[in-house]
Amino acid sequence: MKNAIVQTLTRPAIRPAVIMSISLAMFLFAACESNSPSGSQDINGPLSEATTLSKSAVSLDAASSFAVQTPVALGLTDGFAILSYAGITNTGPTSITGNVGASPITGASLTGFETVSLVGTTYTVDAAGPAGSVLFPSMLTQAMLDLTIAYNDAAGRTENPIDIAGNLGGQTLSPGLYKSTGSLEISSGDLTLDAQGDANAVWIFQIASSFNMTSGRQVFLIGGAKASNIFWQVGSSATFGTTAVMKGTIMAYATTTFATGASLEGRALARTASVTLDANAIVKP
Repeated sequence: MKNAIVQTLTRPAIRPAVIMSISLAMFLFAACESNSPSGSQDINGPLSEATTLSKSAVSLDAASSFAVQTPVALGLTDGFAILSYAGITNTGPTSITGNVGASPITGASLTGFETVSLVGTTYTVDAAGPAGSVLFPSMLTQAMLDLTIAYNDAAGRTENPIDIAGNLGGQTLSPGLYKSTGSLEISSGDLTLDAQGDANAVWIFQIASSFNMTSGRQVFLIGGAKASNIFWQVGSSATFGTTAVMKGTIMAYATTTFATGASLEGRALARTASVTLDANAIVKP
């Protein structure tokens, strides 16, 4: 009788402990199974998420291996539609949006401005400039120094250049650094610059010698491309034929000449020589 009482009291006391131990073991087994490298949950679980992140990182690294150009810093030159070392000559009704200036040459070198429609300010180094011009020699000196810095920056870019030569007419170019070891032209076709949806896309053209755009040719911007992000570094002179439509900042070492009716959305900057206009439309971006 005593043994029966003991057994009756013991079995209920033991049973919950055994059940608890079994439950704990099953829980631990399930946890280990879910985290196992061979577990079925790995396909869509934490391991796959980690793999996805790794692939994204690799993709970003691969993309960064291609040279993405940064804009050329223009300094005080940025505010000018036309800036020249040796003067500006205009013929006929020309419209200019942006500032105009010449330095170190005297203001008398700015001629034909009585037929210029200007939305901006004409700056000169002395009182001999066109009517309404503003004397600001120190600013012009700094602007010319900034032009030299910008020119050298564009000319000195070296990361993943794309070699070009001859005629760019008829081509569509994506953003990047383009290098010509001689003269370059846009003729027998128009040039299209495609930003491919990137509003910050930058083009830099290094041209060792002259740059010529023939009459009637155009530069088209598509895919979000902006004239403010296009830079043409010209080793000698730049020339634009009648009714040509140009886009971007032109930094010519020597002269820049616009034939009758040519237009520019950008800047005409001449480091060591003059700018010639003939019934043109120049708009600073």
